[in-house]
Amino acid sequence: MDSILEIFLGLILGAILMYWMFSMFRKKKSKELTEHQSTVLLEKIRSVCKLISVEGDFAEIYKYENTKERFLSLVSSKKKALIVINAKALIGYDLQKILMHADNDKKKIILTNFPEPEVISIEPELEFYDIQNGLFNTFTPNDLTSLNKEARKHIMEKIPESGLMETAKREALEAVLLIEKIVETIGWKLDYSALKIEGKQKKLLDL
Repeated sequence: MDSILEIFLGLILGAILMYWMFSMFRKKKSKELTEHQSTVLLEKIRSVCKLISVEGDFAEIYKYENTKERFLSLVSSKKKALIVINAKALIGYDLQKILMHADNDKKKIILTNFPEPEVISIEPELEFYDIQNGLFNTFTPNDLTSLNKEARKHIMEKIPESGLMETAKREALEAVLLIEKIVETIGWKLDYSALKIEGKQKKLLDL
């Protein structure tokens, strides 16, 4: 009788131990799966963010003049030219400034900061017209370097009124919507409540 009881108790203890081990294994696998999902989501979001960029083409006519004085400013020499600037400007986002993290327990991706758009690059091409050299003030190869810098500065000043920054902001909002859909495909949620979103932009997100 005692031996049967011992066998019965042994079976119960064995079953409890097996169930406990199975539960621990299942929880571990679930945690690994959740962490893997959050890692995959964060990588996908970064890939989407890399695609956010707006390109603008500029064509400007720039009048360049440079005067040099010699002999105690008694004699001056002027060089001048009309320069057509054809430039391509790329507006985008610094991925280092995009802050987000995963809440594995709540299955949530929390987006805490999305930076303002900025100028990534300006690539000007210069065409010279009506070039006039002075007597002792002529165009040199060094002028091309300095004129390229001035052309970039000139285009940079034109960007705010071009509407490219506003377009980039709309692209970012559409990216947030795309990120939200990506997150929702595996049953997670995107929390972007920490972002400062203006009225018109908020309406776009609420659609």
